[in-house]
Amino acid sequence: MCNKVTLSNFSRHPLATFLHLFFRIGAVIAYLCSDWFSRNFATCFVLVLTLLSCDFWSVKNVSGRLLVGLRWWNQIDEDGQSHWVFEAKKNHDNSGTEAEMQIFWLGLIICPLIWTAFFFTTLFSLKMKWLVLVVVGISLQATNLYGYLRCKAGEQETMPKVASQYLGQQFIIQR
Repeated sequence: MCNKVTLSNFSRHPLATFLHLFFRIGAVIAYLCSDWFSRNFATCFVLVLTLLSCDFWSVKNVSGRLLVGLRWWNQIDEDGQSHWVFEAKKNHDNSGTEAEMQIFWLGLIICPLIWTAFFFTTLFSLKMKWLVLVVVGISLQATNLYGYLRCKAGEQETMPKVASQYLGQQFIIQR
């Protein structure tokens, strides 16, 4: 029998994979080609910032959960204290394929490095008005990387354990 290679064998979540790369690569290309798109700094700034924001949201809320089975969020308790919560699925049956997982992690690791390189080139070329945008890019990319690395490191902790620990802390705090 002949095994057919189909898109479903390569990709279970093609839209999530596409968007994971589209916003990241789009922000980098828009930043690099900003002088070609428009001479107006504000237009270029808003375009790149919008792409970076869409990337942050889609990676944090969609592609991380679908492609690698990981999710993180920040939660504020009644006392106003911030708590990071990291979640990993027990089984990765509903997660992406091996290729999708590699695409996810490569994009997650390489893009903060690219924005860090942009930081130094912007700093040394004295284009200070672009420095704010580059710092925002580094911040958003690095936050997602940090969140998913923490999820991956604590992958043995599943949601019920994390939830019970958090609820236990809330019970002790209220007493």
